[in-house]
Amino acid sequence: MFFWWLLCGFLCIVTALLIIKIILLKRSMDELSESFQECLMTDTNNVIYVTSRDAHVRKLAAELNRELLLLQRQRHKYIMGDRELKEAVTNISHDLRTPLTAICGYLDLARQEEVSEELLTYLNCMEGRVEVLGQLTEELFAYSVLLSCEKEEGKVLSLNRMLEESLLAHQGAFLAKGITPEIIIPERTIKRTLNASYLNRILANILGNALKYSEGDFKIELQTDGRIMFSNRANNLTPVMVAKLFDRFYTVETGRKATGLGLSIAKLLTERMGGSIKAYKEGEQLVIVLLFPE
Repeated sequence: MFFWWLLCGFLCIVTALLIIKIILLKRSMDELSESFQECLMTDTNNVIYVTSRDAHVRKLAAELNRELLLLQRQRHKYIMGDRELKEAVTNISHDLRTPLTAICGYLDLARQEEVSEELLTYLNCMEGRVEVLGQLTEELFAYSVLLSCEKEEGKVLSLNRMLEESLLAHQGAFLAKGITPEIIIPERTIKRTLNASYLNRILANILGNALKYSEGDFKIELQTDGRIMFSNRANNLTPVMVAKLFDRFYTVETGRKATGLGLSIAKLLTERMGGSIKAYKEGEQLVIVLLFPE
């Protein structure tokens, strides 16, 4: 009988020790997880520190520290490279403005001379290419500036009014292309805290995209949840092309005067204000959805 009591006591002690070990391991894992998250969230050289004396926990912490060190080095390299790229783009776009202005001036002077029809055709082609290059330069400059700027504070805006003003500004361009937009704006005022200049740029870029790719129809609908839907028939755009519309410098064949930055800038500014933007193909319709949640 004494033997069985001794065995039960031994098993109880072992069980208690195992429970304590599990509790300590759980505490160590929580400590390891918190320290790991802190190192990921802060751009510092801090390392994971654990109070546990368990060899396996310490080994895991050491392995994670090695990986964190490599990650921090790669992050710094990326940040430096990205900064240098932004500065290079800004400098290049700025330096291109002067020669482009001079080229435009010489083209104007050439037009004032008596030239043949063939030479006039060449001048028109040159002027078109210079215009595209100038537009690309301005977009590059704007894009680099936006990437370098910190997030700006917004104010309470009426999406109804902002959308109406943007559509009114593009009315002439739509009429020139023979497009009569179908506009659906609710009577209820939809308000959001946004940056007015950012929102104007977003709407202008989306409407400009519609002017390039629309095949005669265009529909804009503002919904009460802050969702703005833009749709137009675009048979030339495949789902693969649509998926790339927000990629930098991506253009399609129909957009010969496109820079490939308009929708990229729209996406950047939308996300900077806490919104979302996406595009998809629904039958023959290209649909762009802009959402600013409450």
